[in-house]
Amino acid sequence: MQKIEIFKMTLQDFAQIEKNLMSDFDDFWTPAILKSEIVAENRRYIIAKQNGKIVGFAGVMHNFPALEIMNIVTKKDCRGKGIGKKLLQAILENAEKNQFTEIFLEVNEKNKMARSLYENAGFCQIGERKTYYGDDNAILMAKKA
Repeated sequence: MQKIEIFKMTLQDFAQIEKNLMSDFDDFWTPAILKSEIVAENRRYIIAKQNGKIVGFAGVMHNFPALEIMNIVTKKDCRGKGIGKKLLQAILENAEKNQFTEIFLEVNEKNKMARSLYENAGFCQIGERKTYYGDDNAILMAKKA
């Protein structure tokens, strides 16, 4: 497997994935929403690159002393290769370095791969939001940093 490198996401990175965001990654957010997230003051987005190409991204919202993971997204044709895990590790390392005490997230109850990733990283279910993802429920998870 080729090396995965993590960088802070820039607007230039966004421009590279904007036209293929909904087809190559996911259709959970429009490009306009993602762009507004990237430039928001209390957000931080990172990208995963492999062979110089963006293969994933992740974002967090800072509400010190808590951190909320907004998303971790891997390019559809690159899933199951450890990219999401690498992005999550970068988030957790940054949380520890910056002394966040708790980390929260929500995940679609049917997304077994993501749920397993979070559980293996020490996240526990703390609640549920009914029909948050259309007909699917959101599982609320938390971890002490």
